[in-house]
Amino acid sequence: MPDWTTADIPSLDGKTAIVTGASGGLGYETALALAGAGATVILAGRSEAKGQRALELICNRFPNALVAYEELDLARLGSVADFARRIAAMHDRLDILINNAGVMALPKRCETADGFEMQLGINYLGHYALTAHLLPQLRRAQGARVLQLASLAHRSGRIDFDDLQSKRSYRPWRAYCQSKLAMLMFALELQRHSNAAGWGLTSVAAHPGFARTELIANGPGTGTLSWRIGQLIQPYVSQSAAEGALPTLFAATAPAAQAGGYYGPNGFYELKGAPAPAKIMPQAKDLASAAMLWDASATLTGISFDEFAVAA
Repeated sequence: MPDWTTADIPSLDGKTAIVTGASGGLGYETALALAGAGATVILAGRSEAKGQRALELICNRFPNALVAYEELDLARLGSVADFARRIAAMHDRLDILINNAGVMALPKRCETADGFEMQLGINYLGHYALTAHLLPQLRRAQGARVLQLASLAHRSGRIDFDDLQSKRSYRPWRAYCQSKLAMLMFALELQRHSNAAGWGLTSVAAHPGFARTELIANGPGTGTLSWRIGQLIQPYVSQSAAEGALPTLFAATAPAAQAGGYYGPNGFYELKGAPAPAKIMPQAKDLASAAMLWDASATLTGISFDEFAVAA
């Protein structure tokens, strides 16, 4: 897969894709490339104004693009369920689901509408619930792919089952790393469940390396000395949002992408470069912890994959 680019994406004519957080950054670049390859793309996000602007930009680039915007607030399980119902009414099957949206290292502990710590709730639990709700449509596609956007931050993460919601102790980066580790573990566990139950899914994960996005530009520490130093060295260790989206696009579309695979840039420390298999830390491969996280997610959200598997 050396030097794999968007030009290598196979034709996606007739396929339907959903990208969460698609109004900007990595999500926008991912949606743009999928639309350019012929897919019908649903841009899912919280801001209609930003969503419509993204639609306009995609259609300016690809006048015949089949794109639409649908409201989705991953911080509200009710919004996730409403979104899934609208999708089911419009599309009998779903070929590609890219769980891309996220927040990073919020300075103060906040909670979602359902009482989840915000980073765990938006980055992971909202996507867990969304994937479960969309399972019937995914199963009706031939070889549907489900992608979780993980991060290099998973390397420092651990799942604190004694304080999963960071109620006793909240540290921004620790909570972020936990949420991204959870995303990677979810991708691997989803593949195991699909294999065991015959759901026919290809579950994958990817990370963008160090991509220059609004998430980074407006992240914690903006304006500090360390942030300014980071801005100076950034061009040498980072890549654009379009380049950062390539591992996601490879995992979601390339015939060579493996079920249960994890992809990122192939450069130094996986910070930048062409898509390649990425390093998975031992804690992400812990089968017992993955099973505990799956069960805890079902309990917290009140959503069981088995329920939606029956409905397929």
